Amino acid sequence: MAIAARAPDIVALQEVTRRTRPLWERAFELMGLTHVCASSRGSGQSGGAVGRRTLVMIAARVALEEVQEPLAVPRPESALSVLARSSPGPLEVHCVHVPNAANGWVKVETLQALRRRLETPSRAPRVLCGDLNTPRRELPDGTTISFARDSRGRLRAERGPEWDAAELGIVPGLREVGYRDAFRTRHGYASRSPSWTWKTIAGHDGGWRLDHTFLSAELLPLACQYHHQWREQGLSDHSALETDLEYNPG
Repeated sequence: MAIAARAPDIVALQEVTRRTRPLWERAFELMGLTHVCASSRGSGQSGGAVGRRTLVMIAARVALEEVQEPLAVPRPESALSVLARSSPGPLEVHCVHVPNAANGWVKVETLQALRRRLETPSRAPRVLCGDLNTPRRELPDGTTISFARDSRGRLRAERGPEWDAAELGIVPGLREVGYRDAFRTRHGYASRSPSWTWKTIAGHDGGWRLDHTFLSAELLPLACQYHHQWREQGLSDHSALETDLEYNPG
């Protein structure tokens, strides 16, 4: 298995289904990731059929505890927050699958909930990871364009400034409250590195960089890479993102 070959300490998954959940639980057991948590399905009040929605999962080699105050997102199954009891100290991990624009304003509400939570203080270093379904584009100078805008950069009337602000408040806006974008910290803005493409494109020139890892100030990314070849091999429709980090007590 591609993931097992990387010998990870923590794995965060999105879009886990009822069928694939037991398969992943068994795979994690074989990898030595014996501590596993999954998100809970919501009540369906935010729209859509709950039975068709997917979960997120976190598996680790160390004990996991669900945090006392989970992310207050509209669809509880789309997010999971745990405290990993790692040897350097506890680590707060948030795994999120932000609904895409086809789901309407639940995307905006989810991003706003993330920002509210992550800008509040925490006793433990934090990691935010997952499919955040933003941004539309990142320019070489770091300028970021959200999906509130069309392909020419014009603000869509049906979305407007609130949608624009919600997306930009996460990517790249989390840096305003002390977080590092692990990939951009390591590689700058020279590489587009889309993690999802509408077709396999040599050189990865199409698509969008939707999958991210953000680290609070106490953490440094030693390495961060997208496994584009896993997507090209059909293992997933997204490129997995691997991040090596270390504590930086400062």
